[in-house]
Amino acid sequence: MTTITCILPAYNEAPRIGAVLERVLDHRQIAEVIVIDDGSSDGTAETAEGYRDAHPHLRVLRQTQNGGKTAAVAAGIAEAAGSHLLLLDSDLLGLTHADLGALIAPVASGEADVTISLRRNAPRIWRMIGLDYISGERVIPREMLGARLDALNALPRFGLEVFMNRLWIAERARIAVVSWPGVDSPMKSAKLGNWRAGVAADARMIRDIFRTIAPHRALGQIVAMRSLRVRGEAQALPRKWLERIPR
Repeated sequence: MTTITCILPAYNEAPRIGAVLERVLDHRQIAEVIVIDDGSSDGTAETAEGYRDAHPHLRVLRQTQNGGKTAAVAAGIAEAAGSHLLLLDSDLLGLTHADLGALIAPVASGEADVTISLRRNAPRIWRMIGLDYISGERVIPREMLGARLDALNALPRFGLEVFMNRLWIAERARIAVVSWPGVDSPMKSAKLGNWRAGVAADARMIRDIFRTIAPHRALGQIVAMRSLRVRGEAQALPRKWLERIPR
């Protein structure tokens, strides 16, 4: 039987996390919700805790210092009880119950081993090829990550997604890519108040990704994951990309 624990890492998301919680907390397929407040200074934890009385399956973990997304997710996984994890970013816009159900369904039915979202505002190139390989919205067996908490805690702050990709590829996991045509992830510049801060935040994220995998391996991950798909848009990659894949 598939039981779902939703993991929501959050850092200074007080204006946005409520909308996400309102979708996950009363979703019939989600048995447990764990919010990990990653040292926020804006009342994110208090906002999440305001839902606990009405939703006893919600837990809010407070990190005393901001340690980054990967460490926050690892802390949540260590407390999770479900057979599978639903990993979500806490700032999503336009999320619906149907979107959550669509992401869970391929794993719950046995069609796929893991799922990954393709949001409306994913970069155009990812939408063209039918895969956002660094999407943060996924369903994954808990044991796949739970058995590797030490490795997770050793990763850079934003190395989680490409680390998961490496596991999926190594284990030949069947991947369902689930389109979320009404869901957006806000631009960092909008969240941080100016474009310079947004560019700096994106640069730090990219740096951490390429500290986790070498840049020339990223294309290899994309191609390998596409080959493992059991659902998703089937568009061919450009030949010039294929010629650059490490052999």
